[in-house]
Amino acid sequence: MRILTVIYEFPPIGGGGGRAAYDICRELAARGHDVTVLTAHMQGLPFQEGADGMRVIRISSLRTQSFRASFTTMSAFVLVGLWAGLRLIYRDRPEIIHTHFAVPSGAVAWTLSVLTGIPYILTAHLGDVPGGVPEKTGAWFHWVKPFTKPIWKRAKKVIAVSEFTRQLALRHYPVDIQVIPNGVDVLQLVPAQIKLNELPQIVFAGRFVPQKNPIAIVKILSQLNDLNWTCSMLGDGPLFADVKQEIEKHGMTERFNLPGWVTPDNVLLQFSKSDLLFMPSFSEGLPVVGVQALATGLAIVASRIGGFMDLVEHARNGYLIEVGDQAAFSQALRELISKPEILLQFRKASIEKSHDFDIKKVVDQYESILQNGVDG
Repeated sequence: MRILTVIYEFPPIGGGGGRAAYDICRELAARGHDVTVLTAHMQGLPFQEGADGMRVIRISSLRTQSFRASFTTMSAFVLVGLWAGLRLIYRDRPEIIHTHFAVPSGAVAWTLSVLTGIPYILTAHLGDVPGGVPEKTGAWFHWVKPFTKPIWKRAKKVIAVSEFTRQLALRHYPVDIQVIPNGVDVLQLVPAQIKLNELPQIVFAGRFVPQKNPIAIVKILSQLNDLNWTCSMLGDGPLFADVKQEIEKHGMTERFNLPGWVTPDNVLLQFSKSDLLFMPSFSEGLPVVGVQALATGLAIVASRIGGFMDLVEHARNGYLIEVGDQAAFSQALRELISKPEILLQFRKASIEKSHDFDIKKVVDQYESILQNGVDG
């Protein structure tokens, strides 16, 4: 198949949604499909490149930050993407379009489909759904939502990355929605042996934004000063300075590592050195870092929300805690840090769980849906 993937965030830009799309495209290309990715450019990146068997075309969108897209940059992506997409379609004759994110990428896919008749499938992430990430997109959906309904309706197939995302989407968009989780290359990531660190290593990976609740990490860990541990917080964002200030306030500078925004490979490298993923987020779809944590054998302590409920079996490979319950988070972390036999058991259980999210199983489903879309 000749597949055009339209996505406004693609590594090294953006977060987990882009990483999930990258892994899908890479696996499709490895299976012999012709995959072209249309995405946003940022200074320092090539406008065109070959990557893992796919062709990546980046278009100007005024984007200046890896971790944040503004309404202006999204609008620019739509406008430039229509012209660039039409050129690609004229030149490459793709048989189907796969778009991630209903807004803004879906707007490009919808218009290209209307103009050319090429069908598209839509993969929806939590931020695509009204109420999914209210602190980030709540204001936008007040006036954008009416324009999104045709995007969902025209799609040949709509896929949600978690059951939570699907159920939330069905409240607003009465279309058939199938769940396909984000996946990773499990065989590549699973360590040969699980070995606990003498000094337990905690890791967080994500944008430093209110949705991810990074300041709570510092506050909760400050209650565990009597235990030995270190914590790496990977990422950047508007709350970075506040997190650093909170660490200094509690006198824990020596315990924290704040490298800023790091590449996906460096995230995996840090995971391979860690014991436990800590994510007290307020909202999540199906976080790719969570799937990566399973495959690298990390125990997970996370909020009882969204896709984490698909990733964590409570008291088996981690703990699910009610949002904002700092005392319960502290208790869960204390148990895992102070009881290495339980931590090791949880880490091994995460590896077992990771096989449910193997990228080959995920792409088997996508490949079937894409082929059905082509065949009509």
